[in-house]
Amino acid sequence: MSASRTGRTAPPQTHSAGVRPMLLEAAGLTLSGLLAEPAEAPPRATVVAVHGGGMRAGYFDGQAHPDLSLLTLGARLGFTVLALDRPGYGHSAAQAPDGLTLEEQAAVLTAALDAFAQGHTVGRGFMLLAHSFGGMVALTTVARTPGLLALDASGVGHRYGVEHDERQRLRRRMEWERSWGPLGLYPPGTFRAAEHLVAPVPPREAAEVPRWPEHFDDLAPRIDLPLRLTFAEHEAWWLHEDQDLADLAACFTKAPVLQIERQPDAAHNISLGRAARGYHLRALAFFEQCLQAAAP
Repeated sequence: MSASRTGRTAPPQTHSAGVRPMLLEAAGLTLSGLLAEPAEAPPRATVVAVHGGGMRAGYFDGQAHPDLSLLTLGARLGFTVLALDRPGYGHSAAQAPDGLTLEEQAAVLTAALDAFAQGHTVGRGFMLLAHSFGGMVALTTVARTPGLLALDASGVGHRYGVEHDERQRLRRRMEWERSWGPLGLYPPGTFRAAEHLVAPVPPREAAEVPRWPEHFDDLAPRIDLPLRLTFAEHEAWWLHEDQDLADLAACFTKAPVLQIERQPDAAHNISLGRAARGYHLRALAFFEQCLQAAAP
């Protein structure tokens, strides 16, 4: 969720050591992003991080504290980590100022994986780690793209905790509180650093939000790869009581592995909070387990 009116084309102010900006041509768009690779050996696999609505790829390389960055942590643990600005954000905002639909974004993401593999060593293959609207894109992608290894998503469910009409009436401050939760969940400097990450949500993307529950019901039974979903303790956008999560789990009839977990001491924007390192470690441990299970 956006915290200011910072433009989609505004570059992040900085990035962590070992993380470098990159451009990737995919499906007629030039996508910007951030890349971190293992320093001493080929990658075990490649984690592709997909940001949420109103954010950019730097969400996964938080600058308020060194422990926040998924990119540096993943590279230290032997994974290549690629965080892409989704279509309509970053470099591609000029090419797709209105953004793309979920299905169109999924097609671009699939093309981006193919393009990245042509120029980089990817190890055993691709795993997706996604947040919020990026989780919707990732779920859509894995339902239509065979051969991906696993998906970990946070901040995305199947039924909203606030109706669309009510959300339209929410004051900006109330929407901000739903996304960020208690201020004590974040290290000092978080919101100043986030000014360089947030961006307006493109209109075609925004139009997809109320359609998600119906779209989810169609795609969930088609997902047939290991899946992990995480809900923050202070998640306010999605229903996530025990019965809600049981109903959610029942939708994934083909997933060979399904883990649904709660992240304590966190709100919707987990990867920018104090709980980021714990969440990222659990996600990477899940990916490691998936690699071990798939080993010949």
